[in-house]
Amino acid sequence: MTKRVLIPYRRADKMRPYEGAVRAAGLDPFSVLASGAVSLSGASGLLLAGGSDVNPVRYGEQAHPETDPPDDERDEVELELIEEAIKDDVPILAICRGLQILNVYHGGTLIQHLASTRHDAEMEKKATPAHEVAIDPQSLLGKIAGAERWRVNSRHHQAVDRLGAGLRISAVDAEDQTIEGVERPDRTFVVAVQWHPEDQVTEYTEQLKLFRGFADACR
Repeated sequence: MTKRVLIPYRRADKMRPYEGAVRAAGLDPFSVLASGAVSLSGASGLLLAGGSDVNPVRYGEQAHPETDPPDDERDEVELELIEEAIKDDVPILAICRGLQILNVYHGGTLIQHLASTRHDAEMEKKATPAHEVAIDPQSLLGKIAGAERWRVNSRHHQAVDRLGAGLRISAVDAEDQTIEGVERPDRTFVVAVQWHPEDQVTEYTEQLKLFRGFADACR
C-alpha cells in the first residue's frame, strides 16, 4: 500500500516539485491548504515546504524591514502539525521555511535577513547549485547522503540563529557556516534542510536520497 504524505501549502502553484519528488520516492503526496483544522490522521509522514517567513513574534522579536508580512494562520497550522508529528513519532521532512518553523517550534530563533546574496541566488534554473554544504557524517542526513559535501541550490534570506532545544546541526554552508541542516535525533525521522532538494531530484539525483530516506521512515 502506498504511504501517504501530508503537505500543507499556501500556494497550489508551488506544489508540483514537492509532489513530484515525493512520488519519485514511492510516496503518495496529499497536499492540503494550510487553513482551518488540518490533521495528520491517515498520513504516514509530514512534509513542510518552503514559503513566506515565520512571524518573528513567535520567537520573541520584532519584524526586520526585509521580513515578509506575517501569515499567522499558516504558522499556526504547521506548528500544530509539528506538535502532532513529534508526539506520535510521525516522520518529518522539512524544507527551507519548513526548517525555520521546525526550529521555532523547538524554541529557537532566526536570523531575519542574511546580508549575503550567496543564499538567495538569482538562478535561471531552480536546480542550479549555488554553494556547497558540509554534512556531518555522524548525522542521519550524513548517513542518507553517504557524502560529506553536497552542492545545493539556495533560495532563502533567513536562517537559524539560536538552535532549538533537542535539535542538532547536520549541515552548514562550507564557506560561511550558515546552518543548512538540522535534525532531531530522538525521533525516527525529523530531518530539515535549508535548500530546495525538490527542485534538484531530476538533475542532481543524489538529492532523491533525502526523499527515499523519508519514504523508508514512513509507516
